[in-house]
Amino acid sequence: MPLKQPRHARRGSRDLEVNPIFSREPVRVPRYVMPDGQMEPDTAYQIVHDELMLDGNARLNLATFVTTWAEPQAQRLMAECAEKNMIDKDEYPQTAELEMRCVDMLARLWHAEDPHRATGCSTTGSSEAAMLGGLALKRRWRHRRLAEGRPADRPNLVMGINVQICWEKFANYFDVEPRYVPMEGDRYHLSPETAVELCDENTIGVVAVLGSTFDGSYEPVAGIAAALDDLQARTGLDVPIHVDGASGAMIAPFLDPDLHWDFRVPRVASINASGHKYGLVMPGVGWALWRDFGALPEDLVFHVNYLGGQMPTFALNFSRPGAQVVAQYYNFLRLGFDGYRRVQQTSRDVATRLSGEIAKLDQFELITDGSQVPAFVFRVREGNDAFTVFDVSAALRERGWLVPAYTFPENRTDLAVLRVVVRNGFSHDLADLLVEDLHRVLPHLEGQREPHRTADDAGGFAHGTEIKTSRRHGRG
Repeated sequence: MPLKQPRHARRGSRDLEVNPIFSREPVRVPRYVMPDGQMEPDTAYQIVHDELMLDGNARLNLATFVTTWAEPQAQRLMAECAEKNMIDKDEYPQTAELEMRCVDMLARLWHAEDPHRATGCSTTGSSEAAMLGGLALKRRWRHRRLAEGRPADRPNLVMGINVQICWEKFANYFDVEPRYVPMEGDRYHLSPETAVELCDENTIGVVAVLGSTFDGSYEPVAGIAAALDDLQARTGLDVPIHVDGASGAMIAPFLDPDLHWDFRVPRVASINASGHKYGLVMPGVGWALWRDFGALPEDLVFHVNYLGGQMPTFALNFSRPGAQVVAQYYNFLRLGFDGYRRVQQTSRDVATRLSGEIAKLDQFELITDGSQVPAFVFRVREGNDAFTVFDVSAALRERGWLVPAYTFPENRTDLAVLRVVVRNGFSHDLADLLVEDLHRVLPHLEGQREPHRTADDAGGFAHGTEIKTSRRHGRG
């Protein structure tokens, strides 16, 4: 049964007519039915190319955290490796070797106590990596409970309601009760006190987010760990932390070296990150790392033949291209630590300067300023009844800018914001053009008698800020 009504049922099934001046036969192509015969490659290319012109400009997409620019050399390497299947370790041993080198580099970047004992893998993105981290937490908790002769049928996971939607999927798919901490007042993410409040003997772990998709802020990993240390001292409950570093894990090591969020915090068992966000790779790669072999239960790991030996593998997906892993290794070689630091610092500088320019506009008020993850949110100042953030988003879209507008989750659904994500390739010049366009649209918006758009007009433009419902519990 289809998940929704087919597009052709809603829009009609008229065939696609090809301009006979620039195309070879055929000049009529079915939209939703495979053609009976072949066509020239140039004709097929032109048809697909023309339709894709209706997509938004990726470089002007300020909604996504995903990398939209890469050097030609990186793109060339990706093209050369597009046909290589990452799962085939025996056939493509050097691609597998580059993957392991990246894991080693990340283990050192995230201060693993013994980088040689840290273990990890590449994934299709940070969502898969997060699910692998969650599975390891659940399996470790289950082994411990069964060894103690206790029931292991009611696992729960504590996290802020600001977590990315992949954590809700993890809880649903793998039968774990999600315990969301709602926002309160000016607290937009998890705090040490609220995390500990929801932990009990069935808690498999706490998820701390280094770079919330709602506002770009870091959650206080070290503070949460200290609160959990105190909880263990008082109750004996030993609750590990998984750090969802989808964005921040590739920012903080370079720009916030004194911030303790990684394996320097003993309670951090695992970390996920997105190589295709601030790892600077085109879409298709994430990373999951565990502190040591003990943090990743052996019964979750499969072993494949590799150069006459056995290579461990842990993944939800099977076949996937090796191109993005190769591009990640290229970036690590190409930029080195100082290169990454300079790239990330430029993104943060653009974000903070742009947020400062927007703060000067009487119509807006900053919620965050981009001084952690290079992303910030702002709202329409209270008392402005002419337009909403959704009106602003629509007006900017007319100029090609994709700036999402959305409401915060429980208990701050009253707060509607715009978010700007600054990535490599979004320059100071582009930031100036965005400010100019804001100045251009504001007089028209202020001339409205009332707002024209609400949250219902936002569509699927939230990028990780989907609304969830919290569930509050006491300790059992």
